[in-house]
Amino acid sequence: MIFIHQPVTEAGHHLLERRAVNLQDVIPEDTLWLDLIRPTREEELKVEEFAGIEVPTREEMKDIEPSELLYVEDGARYMTGRVLSKVSESEDPGLAGITFILRGNRLITVRHEEPQAFRMFAQRAGRATSGQNQSVVASGDAILAGLIEAVIDRAADVLQLQGERIDRLSGSIFEVQDDPSARNTALQDTLRALGRHGDLISKQRESLVSMERILLSLSATYRTNKAPRDLREDVRSTLRDLQSLEEHATFLSTKIQFLLDATLGLVNLEQNNIIKLFSVMAVVFMPPTLIASIYGMNFKTIPELDWSFGYPMAVVMMVVAAVLPYAFFRWKKWL
Repeated sequence: MIFIHQPVTEAGHHLLERRAVNLQDVIPEDTLWLDLIRPTREEELKVEEFAGIEVPTREEMKDIEPSELLYVEDGARYMTGRVLSKVSESEDPGLAGITFILRGNRLITVRHEEPQAFRMFAQRAGRATSGQNQSVVASGDAILAGLIEAVIDRAADVLQLQGERIDRLSGSIFEVQDDPSARNTALQDTLRALGRHGDLISKQRESLVSMERILLSLSATYRTNKAPRDLREDVRSTLRDLQSLEEHATFLSTKIQFLLDATLGLVNLEQNNIIKLFSVMAVVFMPPTLIASIYGMNFKTIPELDWSFGYPMAVVMMVVAAVLPYAFFRWKKWL
């Protein structure tokens, strides 16, 4: 699908008007931002003909080589980054590849997912709020800077939420519980939760690193081309915010590793206590077993030898002696 954003003025405020474009429609020349979401080949050809660029394929957007992610071709600057998407309780988080293409005063974005940061920016750019959107629609470069800033803002929200959840997990790990079975279940749940949080934070950090590459490239380009001072200051400020978030993500990763080590240590302690109990029980039953092994229960006055139900009783006792410990261990959730 192709969405275009055109500059409009409403009540003295400069905004971006977003609307969808069909294949038979003509793209207006004053379009500042073309947003391609899961484009078909026909839609790619339409944008390529209008903007004079080559739209990268989804496979090309997955490359990890810097030369394939940041390059200039036919006067257009291509920048591909990864943004976290589908962050919710019911969906697994993933990294969506997004390509930003700057050609003259126009921005083209190519993506196959819909990160929340893009929706946030589009809503903000299309809403008049105290004239804060005037710089948003000034040029394609300004729109790109605003999009990256929205991505960073979203990353800050995700890291803050994960930090709060990790703090709650930290309290539950070191909380004293009297019920060993509940303790074991809680530790297993904690291990799974730490794994989920660690995976999300690592993906968020990977996204920040890809955005940092784009910002460093933009900063060098703007410095060489002597871009407007305000735009260069915005890029530098966003870069500083991003680097501080990277440090925070590293701190959270270190904390998760500490909590993971602590949880595994507590699990080992619980297992050692269970093994200790088994060892004590084995020692308790060792003397009777030793005496029975020496004498073999070969006595003339054993009443059970003359009982007609002595053998069935012995079989039942053996079964009960095997089932009772197994049921006890299951009840204590040691098995």
